[in-house]
Amino acid sequence: MGLYQKALSVSVDEAPTAWIRNWIWWVVAALCAALLGVVYSNALVSMFNVWVDDENYGHGFFVPVISLFLIWLKRDTIRALEPRGSWWGLSLILVGVALYGLGELGALYTLLHLSFWCVVVGLCWAALGGPILRALSFPLLYLLTMIPLPQFLLQGLSGQLQLLSSALGVGCLQVVGVTAYREGNVIDLGPIQLQVVEACSGLRYLFPLMSLALLCAYLFRGPMWKRAVVFLSSMPIAIVLNGFRIGVIGVLVEFFGAGAADGFLHLFEGWVIFLISLAILGLVMWGLSRIGSGNERQSFSDLLQLPSDSRTAVQPDVVRSSFLPGPLPAPLFCSMGLLVCLVVASPYLISRDEIAPARQALLNFPMQVQQWQGSTFPLEKEYIEALRFDDYLLADYRAAAGVPVNFYVAYYGSQRKGQSAHSPRTCIPGGGWEITSLRTTEVPANDGGTTLLHVNRLVIQKAEMKQVVYYWFKQRDRVLVNEYLVKFFLLWDALAKQRTDGALIRLTTLVQPGHDEEEADRVLIDFTQSVNPLMSRFVPD
Repeated sequence: MGLYQKALSVSVDEAPTAWIRNWIWWVVAALCAALLGVVYSNALVSMFNVWVDDENYGHGFFVPVISLFLIWLKRDTIRALEPRGSWWGLSLILVGVALYGLGELGALYTLLHLSFWCVVVGLCWAALGGPILRALSFPLLYLLTMIPLPQFLLQGLSGQLQLLSSALGVGCLQVVGVTAYREGNVIDLGPIQLQVVEACSGLRYLFPLMSLALLCAYLFRGPMWKRAVVFLSSMPIAIVLNGFRIGVIGVLVEFFGAGAADGFLHLFEGWVIFLISLAILGLVMWGLSRIGSGNERQSFSDLLQLPSDSRTAVQPDVVRSSFLPGPLPAPLFCSMGLLVCLVVASPYLISRDEIAPARQALLNFPMQVQQWQGSTFPLEKEYIEALRFDDYLLADYRAAAGVPVNFYVAYYGSQRKGQSAHSPRTCIPGGGWEITSLRTTEVPANDGGTTLLHVNRLVIQKAEMKQVVYYWFKQRDRVLVNEYLVKFFLLWDALAKQRTDGALIRLTTLVQPGHDEEEADRVLIDFTQSVNPLMSRFVPD
């Protein structure tokens, strides 16, 4: 009785001080949120726009809500732990500040999104300390699933999934007796051809299902290996079912015409397939619950369980009526000071102008280049909107009675924040072509400065037609063949030269019947030597 009265009297005496401290913490939290809003407003708006416009990331709206709900479920655990600041939080904020600088200077939204996450987690760590952060680790890590992938990674992944989905779709059609052939991402049904476009790659199933499977794995009652299986199973489920969906569309088109592939029916098929994928994920968890003996086996009703705080023990000699933190820790003060410095510096980083080099428009590219005579033709509007270049050239050049060379240049005056050249590796299969060979080769440059030009060489085929493709990226004074190096030097030159301009250059010629690839190579080498000395006028060094 004496102990209770003593604790009660202490709590009553400290109530005004505790209330003031609690009020100060809420003010500090509001101030941090305001500072984050000032610094990351553009990045957050861009992420929100991706959620709205890109169906691959429509689940992003739900991720913060789910994370906040999981944190709310942990409220008793948080109350039972003593909040202590940690200098490790300041270290994580420094990482976030570095990512912010690289993201703004290098014009990469993904780095800005990761920076936002690092700063938010760093602030929690600096304010609350390691024990509470460990209790909140999954809700905070789960926020990463709302961040969109960089565009160049998304394009590469989408291209691979398109090919895989096309192959699975054709396999499904052939199983049910429908005659179908695949040419790249085009499914040939005879009188009708279906193109497996980027929207049908399966990413709109894969990303949401992976996010949901990660949540299910967290809530799943079982050993870690079972949780890992729950999460990893989402990938084959989404890919296989998307291929099955394409096969179903092919069957419907075969019996009901091309209209069956469009409109509400197509949308309905998508929702049905997604619901089926959820059901299969549930079956996977049920199957895992039946594996094992004794303690490892679970009933179906116990598969998933929300985090519970009922098991959290509070010392009997400690009276806590609410979560009332002590004084603000020093790491939090330093973190807020660093955030204020970032607010001051961010306008300079955001408004940092790029240098726009003088150049000639590709409209003025000569149509007579040595022995090569060219003729231009326009790209369709849908491709222009998708590629988002600042200038382009598309022309066929022919020397005497020889085979023509298709010449394509896409110039980007600024490749800031997602605007960049699409790699032919991901675009070519969309036209029904299949890449049968890919390697780098050297071509005499003939520009007076560079002796050899390194280019990517592709051999593509559709039915009996075969073409040889050369392409490379001209980034300022560099000629690059690796898409990842393009992104690295884009970041480097943005920091060092305040420039992110560059271009994709692609040459294509037909391998004529009865001729070999070496003859097509000679044609492309000759044309490359003719046009390369002119390129610096239109794509500046």
